[in-house]
Amino acid sequence: MLEAELAIRTDEANDNHHLWNNNGTWFIHYTVYPTAVTKKRIRRSLKTKSLDEARRLRDDIFLSFDVK
Repeated sequence: MLEAELAIRTDEANDNHHLWNNNGTWFIHYTVYPTAVTKKRIRRSLKTKSLDEARRLRDDIFLSFDVK
């Protein structure tokens, strides 16, 4: 579990939420709140060209947060 609070809005109709493809490589983007008054936008490479693997990696990252 990570200490920062995850802040995401999920469109259940979009299987690729929080993912984007940049020249063939999949990236994830989301926002965390390390404290109640600060936020940090995270954008990082998932280092894969496979959409299925990118979705799995995204889900694993989100599961690492203690979502209430």
